[in-house]
Amino acid sequence: MPKVVFVLADGTQTGVDARAGDSVMLAATQNGVGGVIAECGGNLSCATCHVWVRDDFLDQVGPPEDMEEDLLDLAVSERRSGSRLSCQITVTEELDGLTVEIPPEQP
Repeated sequence: MPKVVFVLADGTQTGVDARAGDSVMLAATQNGVGGVIAECGGNLSCATCHVWVRDDFLDQVGPPEDMEEDLLDLAVSERRSGSRLSCQITVTEELDGLTVEIPPEQP
């Protein structure tokens, strides 16, 4: 089972086991990770699951699609090169160890 590591705004790290095929957002919400609000439930209609993907996983995760790009422009926290909506990142075995930072503010 792949592990996803969430780094909270205060620097605390929480590693959770995630099922391949689930979204990173789902892994966070099912495991009580704070800061991933996921207001729309993963329907790509808000930006409350914004995360910053660490550089070493950027190529594997890939870039956001157009609709995600538009929503990221609405995110409250700063936009970075690794900005993604966690609902749009599908967990795979290859992403084992994926580390994402949760911004200090979500809309």
